[in-house]
Amino acid sequence: MKNIILESPFLPPPPNSKTKPKPKSINPNKVPIKSSIHPDPWSLSDGNNISKPKPKSKNPKNPLSDDNARRMIIARARYLSLLRKHQGPQAQTPKWIKRTPEQMVMYLEDDRNGHLYGKHVVAAIKRVRGLAGKKNQERDMRLLMSGFVGKLSFREMCVVLKEQKGWREARDFFSWMKLQLSYHPSVIVYTILLRIYGQVGKIKLAEQTFLEMLEVGCEPDEVACGTMLCSYARWGHHKAMFSFYSAIKEREIVVSIAVYNFMLSSLQKKSLHGKVIVLWRQMVDKRVAPNNFTYTVVISSLVKEGLHKEAFKTFNEMRTMGLVPEEVIYSLLITVSTKNSNWHEALKLYEDMRSHRIVPSKFTCASLLTMYYKIKDYSKALSLFIQMQSKNIAADEVIYGLLIRIYGKLGLYEDAQKTFEETERSGLLSNERTYLAMAQVHLSSGNFEKALSVIEVMKSRNIWLSRFAYIVLLQCYCMKEDLDSAEVTFRALSKIGCPDAGSCSDMINLYVRLGLTEKAKDFIVHIRKDLVDFDEELFNTVIKVFCKEGMLKDAEQLVYEMGTNASFKDNRFFKTFSNVMHGENKELENIMISADTTALGLILSLYLENGNFNKTEEFLKLILEAGSGLSVVSQLVNSFIREGDLFKAEAVNGQLIKLGSRLEDETIASLISAYGRQNKLKQAQEVFAAVVDSPILGNPIINSMIDACVKCGKFEEAYLLYEEVAQRGHNLGAVGIGMVVNALTNSGKHPEAENIICRSIQDRMELDTVAYNIFIKAMLEAGRLHFATSIYEHMLLLGFTPSIQTYNTMISVYGRGRKLDKAVEVFNTACSLGVSLDEKAYMNMIYYYGKAGKRHEASLLFAKMQEEGIKPGVVSYNVMAKVYAMSGLYHEVEELFKVMERDGCPPDSFTYLSLVQAYSVSSKCLEAEETINAMQKKGIPPSNAHFKHLLYALVKAGLMVEAERVYMELLLAGLNPDLVCCRAMLRGYMDYGHVEKGIKFFEQIRESVKADRFIMSAAVHLYKSAGKKLKAEVLLESMKSLRISFLNELEVGLKIQCPATYPR
Repeated sequence: MKNIILESPFLPPPPNSKTKPKPKSINPNKVPIKSSIHPDPWSLSDGNNISKPKPKSKNPKNPLSDDNARRMIIARARYLSLLRKHQGPQAQTPKWIKRTPEQMVMYLEDDRNGHLYGKHVVAAIKRVRGLAGKKNQERDMRLLMSGFVGKLSFREMCVVLKEQKGWREARDFFSWMKLQLSYHPSVIVYTILLRIYGQVGKIKLAEQTFLEMLEVGCEPDEVACGTMLCSYARWGHHKAMFSFYSAIKEREIVVSIAVYNFMLSSLQKKSLHGKVIVLWRQMVDKRVAPNNFTYTVVISSLVKEGLHKEAFKTFNEMRTMGLVPEEVIYSLLITVSTKNSNWHEALKLYEDMRSHRIVPSKFTCASLLTMYYKIKDYSKALSLFIQMQSKNIAADEVIYGLLIRIYGKLGLYEDAQKTFEETERSGLLSNERTYLAMAQVHLSSGNFEKALSVIEVMKSRNIWLSRFAYIVLLQCYCMKEDLDSAEVTFRALSKIGCPDAGSCSDMINLYVRLGLTEKAKDFIVHIRKDLVDFDEELFNTVIKVFCKEGMLKDAEQLVYEMGTNASFKDNRFFKTFSNVMHGENKELENIMISADTTALGLILSLYLENGNFNKTEEFLKLILEAGSGLSVVSQLVNSFIREGDLFKAEAVNGQLIKLGSRLEDETIASLISAYGRQNKLKQAQEVFAAVVDSPILGNPIINSMIDACVKCGKFEEAYLLYEEVAQRGHNLGAVGIGMVVNALTNSGKHPEAENIICRSIQDRMELDTVAYNIFIKAMLEAGRLHFATSIYEHMLLLGFTPSIQTYNTMISVYGRGRKLDKAVEVFNTACSLGVSLDEKAYMNMIYYYGKAGKRHEASLLFAKMQEEGIKPGVVSYNVMAKVYAMSGLYHEVEELFKVMERDGCPPDSFTYLSLVQAYSVSSKCLEAEETINAMQKKGIPPSNAHFKHLLYALVKAGLMVEAERVYMELLLAGLNPDLVCCRAMLRGYMDYGHVEKGIKFFEQIRESVKADRFIMSAAVHLYKSAGKKLKAEVLLESMKSLRISFLNELEVGLKIQCPATYPR
């Protein structure tokens, strides 16, 4: 079998070797046999793949003539096959090859027995290796190798030298080797020795050996030179490496790509990226074909040297050559693209990477997430994170920080908090940027307390506060409006360096919000002295303060100073100020085209606040003379109205009227509405009076005036205004008519409202669903249920689609008219048409079910509402409790009471009222009284209605003593008994024959209770029963004068019997 040396290109072929080895079998089950002697991983070879099969010989081999030899070959092959099978893939036995009879005889005589080397070669290797660890005086190579003199050929000595592990053994053996007769100088043996020295860093010895090789007349080849270059590169001797490289270039020796790769890699490890690029260019000039590793190293160095265009060009060359880039190259180039905001290129690289099924690293994912965050494509960012999880790519703190920011931008604050907690649980939370990202998310949600707590946790973990941390901390205190802490933080920020524009803007806004205008002015003076670099936000903030305070000279000076700032060159806001104040553009049309409306409003505000009416008038003229001037002025007035500055809005309106112009209808309407909201009807009327005689008076102005009258409680004036404009022939439309009808309904003027409704329908005015809803509701409030139904039918006839409000109102109309079947029909119609019914619709229907005594249907509808996903509120629970209470189902009310507490809906006074009513109807007087006491303990004061139910229950049970005690508790609770409570008490006295007590009670309440038929009739009967006929007749005369009819059927002592017991 061939050995490694015989296959090496360093030695000439053996004289008897005439046959070529058989090509490898393509059987995938065969396991290749590898030698135990592996070449050094960075040593050089001839560049040929050792495992590549050799081509078939042109001359077929002669068959073996010796049958015994054939038998021995087959048996030995079986043995070695079995041996390889047991040894696994790293089998150390040689591969069996075919031999000629002459080669077979030679094989049997050389005593190898299937081993790679002969026994004497193996023995020599072991003998020389045995010197390892011995002292120099004990290392006598001549004596040690005396038994091998004349027995080793040159090739075999090369094998022994190659197999040495220690450089000392190699050195001593080479010295002995040179004394042997079979030795002759060869570049191969020197290359072996150079490699051994290079592995252990004996550069000096390697250099001496190389010089010796030259002295003995051996011309170094590319392998020897490559080995020397690799030695220099491995141990970082780059100066010597380049000197040697220059020398071999002069000899026109071109080393292999493996050597270049080793040199490039060594330079890159020392961050000598510039030298990497120089060497790469020289390699390209030599036309050495780079491989995948070469491109990886070179592209990385090009990126780190900032040569991005060349890096992408090299990457494209690599792809053209058919090489598949490694993940690290994609990662670098994607990072470069995202830093340069080249989003298209980054996405293209990522898609190319995915097409080759390359799994991205966490660094690549971090770059992509950064890109998606910057371009605000948050859905793709979250999708990428899901892919990371599916491919088990572990996220680091940077990725978690990006996710927190993305969740914050999407408003998913809970997800951001969970991600932050997961980062902490994973032990990755260490960087202040992650803490600050979470704090900023809390600030975005308006929760400054949580933001401050995150920063406090960061401080407690001894994380140093950077400049950025102080900026975020200042934002927290500004949002909290904690002035003292904000000022302390700003001073700390100023000690680190000149404060940033954003922090200055935050402080000014804080002063303005707290009404500390003087402090804001002083602060502005201070930062201008400190030469703070203004950005657009800070300029806007400062100029707003100047304009609101009328500081004309300061504003002009600031605009002049900022004119030299290049960052404001294309800012429309600043250019508007500059053009108007310093007259840089006299052409009005050009000024208006490029003007910023907010800036114009501030300039107008500045002139008004400064009291400079001449400039105000000139400025308004300037705007009005432009093509769209009136529209711009109207927008400015609208901005004043939104800010609540009605004085400026009215001043501009007055100036415009003086100039013979007027604001747009919508703006005048907004001004009138604003006065109405502030209950300033007189000012609204003045604005309206200025335009009422205009021939182009529009509906928005009239409607806003009607609305102002309504909001100021002047319903009569709203109606009169409607009548006035109607006589002039104005059609107010659906909105105006709806407002008038609604106002009349709220003020109880139902006939007038009905009159307007009838006129609107008869005149076939263009109404909408909202107007019809108002009409139906107005007639419902007026008790005109039949008319309300006819309006609904008319609306359907005209093809209008009812809204949820329409169905709600019609359920009330039919329910109040005791047409439960019609109410159910309306409810079912809404459901069948797919109208999304709300809680109010369900409660309306449940209430009328309960009123009709259909408790079961009400309960089913309540359950259905919850199944539809509508969570009941306190009002809904109270309606359902009222339904149960009317029938005395106190168990059901108790259960609802518990559910309310469990669902976070605390029971209110109406809930307790239903519970008291349920107990009272079921004659559970003790429980009813305990419920009243319980609500008082919880701070909910009882009303007459609570005591009313208990009093009726006690009276019905004949417990008048207890009823009198409860009545006294009602008085002690600070309540004035209403008519119902008084009736209950008087009914009890009369029914159970307590005549004197009844008369006494009547005389006590006579002055405090208004005249009532039952109370006065009962008193007459009590007087007669007590024999006080005169008083009875006087009371009867009083009833006649008040036109109150007398109840003859009442009877004293109707229920006299043994009173029931009332356990205490």
